[in-house]
Amino acid sequence: MNILITGATSGIGQQLARDYAAAGHHVVACGRNEQALATLHNEYPEHIAGQTLDIADADATQRALSTYTNIDLVILAAGVCEYLDVEHFDAALFQRVFDVNVIGTMRCVEALLPQLSKGSTLVLVGSTARLLPFTRAEAYGASKAAVHYIAASLRIDLAKRGIEVLHVSPGFVETPMTAQNDFEMPMQVSVETASKAIRRGIAKGTFDITFPRLFGLILKFASRLPQRWQQALSRRLS
Repeated sequence: MNILITGATSGIGQQLARDYAAAGHHVVACGRNEQALATLHNEYPEHIAGQTLDIADADATQRALSTYTNIDLVILAAGVCEYLDVEHFDAALFQRVFDVNVIGTMRCVEALLPQLSKGSTLVLVGSTARLLPFTRAEAYGASKAAVHYIAASLRIDLAKRGIEVLHVSPGFVETPMTAQNDFEMPMQVSVETASKAIRRGIAKGTFDITFPRLFGLILKFASRLPQRWQQALSRRLS
């Protein structure tokens, strides 16, 4: 199977690249860190090819990704997180987060979609943060809510072409990005556990691959509560 993964230079994307390569698949690993890409290639020289890519750069993304053909599976895992200080409200923070998590992801879809054929799978990586109004997560949570909505709509629109669209809702995963968090992260899992859950969900064709399972069930239940209860719960967790 031919696989293209963005955000492959760290965290979940990097572990997915390693695990798919170890299983004998051919992986195009995309990311900004050239040294990390070289390391991946050196680990699996016959199965991983590195592609330097910054999805915040529209022209570079189009040039880099529009040349790939015969891709069976695309996993768009690149993302950023910034937390808002409401006392120093910063609209530019929203722009930075959305430009990567939403617009950058859609730049990848735009470049790759013409190359995807019947039977291929497109996976967008979101977050369980979309489920509740967490404090300081206005930009990040909203961007991931947008990714989920887009994935659900694309799933309908691309079904006629025989392209399957899936979405991933991770909880807290031990990555360089979450290492910067200054709050408790319940039920945090390793990147190995995250990769296993995602690969299993993709193989099954699960639309919303949510993990850890219990954490996801709790948040999904909480998201159905009255808004004032959700806000009270979020304040307790902050």
